[in-house]
Amino acid sequence: MMKTFYFLKHYALGILLVGLPVGVQAQRVLSLDSCRAMALRNNKQLSVARMKQDVAANTRKAARTKYLPKVDVIGGYELMSKEISLLNDDQKTALNHLGTTVSTKVGSKMPETLTGLAQQGLITPQQAQAIGQIANQYVGPMAEALNGVGSEIRQAFRTNNRNMMGASVFVRQPLYMGGAITAANKIAELTEQLSAESTKGTIQNTLYNIDQTYWLVVSLHQKNRLANSFLQLVQKLDSDVNKMIREGVATKADGLKVSVKVNEAEMAVTQADDGLTLAKMLLCQQCGLPINSQITLEDEDKTELAAITDDVQGDIHTALTNRHELEMLERAVDISKESTRLIRAAYLPQIALTGGYLITNPNVYNGFEKKFSGVWNIGVMVRVPVWSWQEGAYKIRASKTATSIANMELAEASEMIELQVNQSQFKVKEANKKYSMTLKNVEKADENLRCANLGFAEGVMTATDVMEAQTAWLQAQTQKIDAEIDLRLTQVGLKKALGILQ
Repeated sequence: MMKTFYFLKHYALGILLVGLPVGVQAQRVLSLDSCRAMALRNNKQLSVARMKQDVAANTRKAARTKYLPKVDVIGGYELMSKEISLLNDDQKTALNHLGTTVSTKVGSKMPETLTGLAQQGLITPQQAQAIGQIANQYVGPMAEALNGVGSEIRQAFRTNNRNMMGASVFVRQPLYMGGAITAANKIAELTEQLSAESTKGTIQNTLYNIDQTYWLVVSLHQKNRLANSFLQLVQKLDSDVNKMIREGVATKADGLKVSVKVNEAEMAVTQADDGLTLAKMLLCQQCGLPINSQITLEDEDKTELAAITDDVQGDIHTALTNRHELEMLERAVDISKESTRLIRAAYLPQIALTGGYLITNPNVYNGFEKKFSGVWNIGVMVRVPVWSWQEGAYKIRASKTATSIANMELAEASEMIELQVNQSQFKVKEANKKYSMTLKNVEKADENLRCANLGFAEGVMTATDVMEAQTAWLQAQTQKIDAEIDLRLTQVGLKKALGILQ
C-alpha cells in the first residue's frame, strides 16, 4: 500500500512539473516596449515602406549609371534568296564573251587595215598577206584567253552575300544632355529621402497605434476589475437586503431594486469581458501574434498609472524640425523644381560621343571576301531642337505652377502642425487637471460609500441611498481610470505632434 502511494505521489509530481512550463509559456507577459518591438518587427505596412525605400535606393543607383558610357553588342545572321549583284545581266554576258567580241571586231577590221597600209606604201602586198595569215592563226587562242579573263572579272564582281553574318560593339558616352542626367540623379536622391521620411512616418504611426491599443487593453482590464468589484458590492447589498426582508425591516420593492442593480452589474461584467477579449485580439494582431494568444500586460494590475508618466518637453520649433510630413513636402517641392529642369533639358542641345567596332562576313572592305573582317569607328552625335511650337515653354510653365502648389501645401501643413501642437499641449494640461479632480472625486466617493454602508447598517439610510452611493463610487473610479489612460494617451499624442515619438 505504501509503495502504491509513493508511486502515485511521484507520478502526480511528474505530471505537474511537465505541465508547468506549458502553462507558463501559454500566458505571455508583455510590456509596452516589447509590444512596440514586435509591432515594428511584424507590421506589414512598415515592411512595405521599407521595401519602397529599397526600391528608391536602387533607382538612385540606376540613375548614377547615366553618367557612365553604355556598351551594346549586336550580332546577327541572315540568309537571302538572292545575292546582291553589282553587274546586270547584259554586262555579265559581255564579260563572258569578251574574247569572242574582241576577236570578231579585230578580224573584221584587219583586212581593211592591211590593205590601207599597203596602198599607202608602208608595207608591200606580200607583207600584208603574211601579216593577215599570222593574225588569223592567233585570233582563236586570243579569243579564248580574253573570254577567260572576262569570266574572271565577272566572278570578281560577285558579292556572294546570300549568307550574311555581322556583329557590332557600340559605345555611347553622353557629353552634354542639357542637364537632364544631373536633374534625374537629383530627383532619384530626393525620392530616396522622401521614401525614408515616409518610413519614419509609418514607424511613428505604428508606435502610436500600438500605444493606443496597449493602453486601451489596460483601461478595459482595470474597468473589468472595477466591474467585478462593483458586482461584489451590489451582491453583498442584495444579500443584506434579502436578510432584512426576511426580518421584516425591508420591503420586497427594495429587494427588486437591488436585484435589478445586480443584473445590471452582471451585464456590465459580461460587456467588460467581451471588450477586453476583443481589445487583446487587436493588440495581438498589431504585434504580429496569433489573435487567440493568451497575453497579460505588464501594466494591467498597477493601481497608479499616472504616477510614472513622462513630462514631454517641446515647442513649435521642435515639431517643425522633426515632423516627417514637413520633410516629405519639402522633398516634394525640391523634386518639382528638378522636374522643371528635366523638362527644360529636353529642349536644349545634346551631345554624345560614339564609337564601336563592326565585323562582317562577307568582308565588304575587301571585295566581299568570305572572311570575317571589321572596322573601327568613332564620332560625335549632336541633337539640336529647332522648333516645337512652344511645347517646352508650356510644359515648363505647368511645372513651375506645380512647384508653387507644393510650396503652398508646405506652408499650410506648417500652420496645421502648429495648431496640432497647441491642441495637444492643451489636451495634456486638461488631462492633468482632470486627473487631479478625479482623485478628489474618488476620495469623496469612497467616503460617501463608507457613510452610506454605515448608515444602512445602522438603519438610518435606505437601500436606494446605498445604491446611489455605489453608483457614484463606480462613476468616480471609472473616471479615475479614464483620466489615467487619457493622461498617457495625450502625452503620446503630444510626442507624435512634436515628431519625437520613438
